[in-house]
Amino acid sequence: MLAHSALSMIATRLPDAIELSKLFDGLSKAEYSYPEVGATRGEIPNGYNVDRYAAVLGKGEAVFESAKLAIRGWAPFHLPWIRVFPQAEPANGVIVAVVARIFGVWWTNVSRVIYTIDEPDRFGFAYGTLPFHAETGEELFLVERSRGSAEVSYRILAFSKPHHVLARLGYPLSRASQRRFGAGSLEAMRSATSR
Repeated sequence: MLAHSALSMIATRLPDAIELSKLFDGLSKAEYSYPEVGATRGEIPNGYNVDRYAAVLGKGEAVFESAKLAIRGWAPFHLPWIRVFPQAEPANGVIVAVVARIFGVWWTNVSRVIYTIDEPDRFGFAYGTLPFHAETGEELFLVERSRGSAEVSYRILAFSKPHHVLARLGYPLSRASQRRFGAGSLEAMRSATSR
């Protein structure tokens, strides 16, 4: 059993900084909750739900730099029903708690950044779920700039399946929440890069 803290994954209030710090300490050496770590780099494994979302953010260097800054600031998670609590900017090994308000309660889901991408025309990161998460799987958040058109796009690639018993029992609701997050994340990135 993980010595992560007394924090419950499902609660009627947001976790506080002390609870999250204890949770992160307890999960610092935890294994990922799925075996195919890093699979968003290549072939997606069988047996998972696969989600893909994409949006054009604009064109040019300024939009690309703005999108990179938004990714660094965890803007894909800036949604009214979600709070994000990262240890730092996305970097290998950084742990993040994404706390979602669903049906009047807060679900705390913890992941760890697996890899980052920082190339002339691509920027982003992928994280994988830790045992303290309703789902099991991996998610990639990426901004890309086309060399030909200078068009800047944002995309999400995720594979997951229910991990927590309530996520399994409420599978249609769980999937609806994932789709809601995907669509909301696109809007959050559009908003973050249109300023």
